[in-house]
Amino acid sequence: MKMIPFSQKSKPDPELLALKAELVDAQGDLALAYRQFDQALDPELVESCIYQISAVKARCNYLIRAIKERSPEAAAAIRMEGDAVWT
Repeated sequence: MKMIPFSQKSKPDPELLALKAELVDAQGDLALAYRQFDQALDPELVESCIYQISAVKARCNYLIRAIKERSPEAAAAIRMEGDAVWT
């Protein structure tokens, strides 16, 4: 009988955890940017909100791409959680 001394689980990747945390923060920033857009009345403020939304979406896309490159398993988890790539 062959015995396995320890499980083969590896330690979580600290950079991957940081990327995931940053993605959660960026998603919160995106929600805030949409709320500000919904309340904006001045045309210049509306335009500013649109640029902010675009910038945060770009950051989210970058973070999702970085997470996928770092860990294909994490990419599958992102898709299962319902998060989408923003364009």
